[in-house]
Amino acid sequence: MDALATVDWERRIGEQVRALRIALLLDQSELADRANISRRTLSSLERGDGSTLATVIRVVRVLGREEWLESLDPVGTGPSPIELLRRQRRKPARPTRVPRNR
Repeated sequence: MDALATVDWERRIGEQVRALRIALLLDQSELADRANISRRTLSSLERGDGSTLATVIRVVRVLGREEWLESLDPVGTGPSPIELLRRQRRKPARPTRVPRNR
């Protein structure tokens, strides 16, 4: 599958939000109120016209789909990439063997 452009992802996410909102029998005003955003902002998200990450997070949480956000976490509950790097830097470097000419 070819990589999708950002506008395509925005449209797909908006369609998913709209479909879930409708499945939960919520109108835009009710979801917007629960997410503490304006109805116009929600409408923009659902149309795929762009949105802030904060808006997406608020809406996703109200829709009960936190697993969408958790699926973005490449590390999970383990150490963060920064912590792994810090640990690696604390260890002394392993000596490199130099081959001898015979």
